[in-house]
Amino acid sequence: MPAIPSTSSAYRGRFAPSPTGPLHFGSLVAAVGSYLEAKHHDGEWLVRIEDLDTPRTVSGASSSILNVLEKLGMEWDGVVVYQSQRNKIYQNALASLERQGLIYSCQCSRKEIADSSIRGIGGLIYPGTCRNHSYALEQSSASRIQTTNDPISFKDRLQGLICQRLNSDIGDFVLRRADGIYAYQLAVVVDDAEQQITHVVRGSDLLGSTPRQIYLQQLLNYITPVYMHLPLVMSQTGEKLSKQTYAAPIDLINALSQLVAAARFLGQEPPIELLKSDVSSFWQWAIKNWQSHKIPPSSLR
Repeated sequence: MPAIPSTSSAYRGRFAPSPTGPLHFGSLVAAVGSYLEAKHHDGEWLVRIEDLDTPRTVSGASSSILNVLEKLGMEWDGVVVYQSQRNKIYQNALASLERQGLIYSCQCSRKEIADSSIRGIGGLIYPGTCRNHSYALEQSSASRIQTTNDPISFKDRLQGLICQRLNSDIGDFVLRRADGIYAYQLAVVVDDAEQQITHVVRGSDLLGSTPRQIYLQQLLNYITPVYMHLPLVMSQTGEKLSKQTYAAPIDLINALSQLVAAARFLGQEPPIELLKSDVSSFWQWAIKNWQSHKIPPSSLR
């Protein structure tokens, strides 16, 4: 496990890409937003590679992403953390929840879940079929956490007040899959706590999962960071720009113009003269003139 540097910074942010393909404009917007918010507040900006879902990880994507960030002039603090090297830490967190009697083994197949579930705000809600069974916790079965209907609320700095009742809106969710891979919801909570992240700036596609993460933070006695969920870049067909929709990788030949475009997408107003300068000049202007209150809460498409 890479060492995590200590800090006295009041602001500690991060960018956490998944290495399922090259960096594209949608992920660049998230990187630029989190970087500028951190650096404008004289804070630290860490990079974490979320390569936990090994079947989806593309060989060479991690080094490619880091190379692009470096060529774009984005300087991260400390060492890069890889989730794939942190399974023992996730296991310890899961064991803590087990000791609280909140974890149970789920042996339902995908078809059984699809046939018996109802639809909630984020998709199918698991009906709790295995909650009252005393199945032994095994690596060959999924581990779910019991949820309640106590409201989980937080005020997102861009999206406003968000509130969910997890049991009725989301249902009991998986923390370790049947194939032994730890779920994103658990890993991101543990990582943010371990890295002492104070502020999370990321895409609004993750807004709906934040109450689940806050629920886990409360159970594990972690501090809840300040959240800001940025507007998503959409494709011409109205889908989120992503590797799955064949988003074009960042073209480093036109690095400066893409940085300017990302800043403008985030509501900033870089002068046209910046396009005739260099990447270093862009960052000097952008960090000094960053105004997060100008970010639109959703895409302007």
